[in-house]
Amino acid sequence: MKDEIIVDKNPKSSVAEAIRIIRTNLEFSGVDKKVRSVLITSSVPSEGKSFISTNLATAFAQNGSKVLLMDCDMRKGRLHKIFGIENDKGLSNLLLENVEVRFNSYIRRTRIENLYLLPKGVVPPNPSELLNSPKTKVLLRTLADKFDYIILDGTPVNGLTDSLILTKYVDKTVIVASLNKTKTSELEFTKKSLISVGASIAGVIVNRTQDIHGSYYGNYYE
Repeated sequence: MKDEIIVDKNPKSSVAEAIRIIRTNLEFSGVDKKVRSVLITSSVPSEGKSFISTNLATAFAQNGSKVLLMDCDMRKGRLHKIFGIENDKGLSNLLLENVEVRFNSYIRRTRIENLYLLPKGVVPPNPSELLNSPKTKVLLRTLADKFDYIILDGTPVNGLTDSLILTKYVDKTVIVASLNKTKTSELEFTKKSLISVGASIAGVIVNRTQDIHGSYYGNYYE
């Protein structure tokens, strides 16, 4: 599998530099309080949401912060595959337990210093209901005391309510769009849906643009 953690693999690339700029923008995007939790979402599948989540979390960790990356796409999440970590238990399993006591048992160290992963876990029959339970709020409040930053990799907005539910638990929400793939109508629907639930939208990251060398991942910007 291709190593998708470009910020670690090729830290001098234009992609890595763009990710670090996004990190800085997020750090200074809070008006009244520091931004410490960020939800990454998109309009539809395959727009590069997990790639952005992974590299952004890595960038925060490389800056010396203790970071937790949460795979909140309990249907099709793949963060465990990116990091080569087992997914025998994760977020879906944890939300069925006493989250304040048991969370440590589900969080895994990654090969990136300061970066930890909470994988998605087994696919539950009711992901939206699990995320909408009081335990999610308790979990994120508990984790906020243990980590400097929490990056949540959510589901696409169109057709699912999971990410809309998560917006009430985070400081900022970032939308990922894919050049020549994401339709304007899809992006507008996503923005309206997020606004309707009171999400604080930090910006849109346009994914899969090409730099002058024809790099596949190319430049990312907010």
